[in-house]
Amino acid sequence: MRSLLLILLSAAAACAASSPFDGRWDITIKDDSSRAWWLGIEGVGTPDAKGTFISDYWGDLNKIDEISLQGGQLVFGFRHKEDGKEIHNVYTAKIEQGKLVGTAVREGSSGEPIHFIGVRAPVIVDKDDGVWHEGKPVKLFDGKSAAGWRSLTPDKPFGWTVEDGILKSAGGASNLITERKFWNFALHVEFRLAQHSNSGIGLRARYEVQILDDYGRPPSTHGNGALYSRILPTENASKPAGEWQTYDIRLVGRQVTVVLNGKKVIDKGVIEGLTAIASDCEEGAAGPLILQGDHGPVEFRSIVLTPLTKQARPLPGSAPAGGISPALPPGHA
Repeated sequence: MRSLLLILLSAAAACAASSPFDGRWDITIKDDSSRAWWLGIEGVGTPDAKGTFISDYWGDLNKIDEISLQGGQLVFGFRHKEDGKEIHNVYTAKIEQGKLVGTAVREGSSGEPIHFIGVRAPVIVDKDDGVWHEGKPVKLFDGKSAAGWRSLTPDKPFGWTVEDGILKSAGGASNLITERKFWNFALHVEFRLAQHSNSGIGLRARYEVQILDDYGRPPSTHGNGALYSRILPTENASKPAGEWQTYDIRLVGRQVTVVLNGKKVIDKGVIEGLTAIASDCEEGAAGPLILQGDHGPVEFRSIVLTPLTKQARPLPGSAPAGGISPALPPGHA
């Protein structure tokens, strides 16, 4: 009885200590539809508070340097150096009608604050569990034009051309985004990079599979084959710059499988949340694809997406029809 009482008291204490800020948040930035943020945080209001953020600087999964509660508001920040100068960015947020509403400012700057609104990341129940079958393949590049794609940042130069059946960016172009949206799918992409170049493929406009000239280097969460900043490939399967390479990517729910140049480098890796390429933060809905063109030169000659749907007759013992579960209470997303 005494042991049971201790367990119950411990559980009650844990619940009491939970903060309404704890959990995972998908964040929309006011007046900027070309990007989205993500926050994962726990222990707010305790000495053990910690969290990560997409993305304060360098497009990375940033570890939060400072977390506190001030007057009932969440305050967190980052310190890093740019050109030898220390930068201090501070984010302040409160809960309004279940949403995370706040501002971001750079200490010492006279610029206007950035306003943002976050919603709890949904729990996605779809799993790559053997009950998905391929539909009719969709050619997303017809070899003749950029039809079906648009610029993600219309104020930037378009920067893409089509020559001899190849879609080309010379670098510094706009990111391209598909007009169509997709949920679960298998994707085949053939690409070629210049030396020292960098690109990426945004799945559902949320999760980037990195494209990088890194032949011969150790595998990295920022390297070719990685789910950018989040999932490390098991090996570096890159080819040298100037050679055609292939991706075969399978996305079901939050599970991603990546085959680079015929080698499986991620096997049903679980995606915790957005990466820095994200422009669409509605994780519970279908989303478009993004081709990154704002870095270095990159070429594509085949982009074919095959939708995945549930089999009409689920296999014995298989999971029920998948989808998005209702949002869980704070701290459980």
